[in-house]
Amino acid sequence: MSPDADVIDINPARHQRVLMLSWEYPPVLVGGLGRHVHALSLALAAAGHEVTVVTRHADGAPLEEYADGVRILRAPEDPVTFPLTTNSLLAWTMAFNHTLTRTALRATETGTYDVIHAHDWLVAHTATTLREHLDVPLVTTIHATEAGRHQGWLPEEMNRTIHGVEHWLAGESGRVIVCSGYMRQEVTALFDVPAVRVDVVPNGVEPHRWRVPASAVAAARARFAGDGPLVTFAGRLVYEKGVQHLLAGLPRLRERHPGLRAVIVGDGPYRSALEAEVRRLGLGGTVSMPGFLGGTELPAVMAASDCFAVPSIYEPFGMVALEGAAAGAPLAVARTGGLAEIVESGVTGMTFAPQDPDGLSEAVDALLSDRERARLLARRARSMVHEQFGWSAIAHRTAASYAAAIAGDVAFTAARAELRMTVGRATAPSPEGNLLAAAGLR
Repeated sequence: MSPDADVIDINPARHQRVLMLSWEYPPVLVGGLGRHVHALSLALAAAGHEVTVVTRHADGAPLEEYADGVRILRAPEDPVTFPLTTNSLLAWTMAFNHTLTRTALRATETGTYDVIHAHDWLVAHTATTLREHLDVPLVTTIHATEAGRHQGWLPEEMNRTIHGVEHWLAGESGRVIVCSGYMRQEVTALFDVPAVRVDVVPNGVEPHRWRVPASAVAAARARFAGDGPLVTFAGRLVYEKGVQHLLAGLPRLRERHPGLRAVIVGDGPYRSALEAEVRRLGLGGTVSMPGFLGGTELPAVMAASDCFAVPSIYEPFGMVALEGAAAGAPLAVARTGGLAEIVESGVTGMTFAPQDPDGLSEAVDALLSDRERARLLARRARSMVHEQFGWSAIAHRTAASYAAAIAGDVAFTAARAELRMTVGRATAPSPEGNLLAAAGLR
């Protein structure tokens, strides 16, 4: 992806006062979203913007603090140890948004804001309430969609409700930020958001975090590689990550490269199915599944790899590919979603069609069979990470999206008001009318 692709034509030089909403923020880290919000907040603060993050509380964490130039307010449970009578994620989200809203309003008692920045659907109700209450623009980053995560299939009521909330939040936002051109197409198609209101801002990476001492790399190789080449995967073990296709390609690769070993790093609900597939294919002596690796262990395994494979079926961006590149691993990735925009086949890695074990085997084999070429591709990929995906550049583009939202807020507010009036006059219920009603906007 070129750093100049889809550059927002607004000067973000004026420093903004940003109220950021996220259900994840350190020390609460469930997936990649919390790390993204943390790194973005620090980069914006370093650029001179005033950033307040309102997020979920964690045991032992202060309710309010300043850290690395960022003001952080954490919402206590509502009330403490809220006694939910259901395990429904939607019920938890409703309770969470009540306490998040009050905590965010407390933040406004001591300062004013130029823009609200929401991250994903779990903060939608707070975001839209604040947008109305404070009368400031709302920018939303949609990191992934419910429809995309399920390959367009929304079988359960919860899936359909989440999709509806995403649709509503996108429509209420003056600008929508996505991480790739692929996600821009997905969001405009799913949520009827004009492409001119959708800004492509790639995720960032901190290259220094993925450089580890040679001794750590040697230890990882001794632990996992044996005498043969080492192929690795890292990520949450869910169907859409495509690990099953990597396993399907390993018997063929093992024939071509005796002694080959593979490491599947991570955990998740699909683990037992993958373990069963390892047994079915007779890969017990080839595949290791150590679970999550912390500290320097993960970058060490990546750096020790002769190939780092990303066989995803659905991947809005492909952050793990950048992390593997930063660690110095040769990449073989599926040509899907944002991955297709990050890795150029034969230049910064090898690519293959998603859900194609034979194509995956060919791409991995190309790297394992020509180690000199693999090292060249890895060096190019590492340079790409440094040049295009540093957080200071990502913060600059995010600030440009804020400026565009502020510049267009008057016209956008008038258009939304007219839409509400039109929906209110309609005699038949509509999906948007139902969402507005559920949000208290009708």
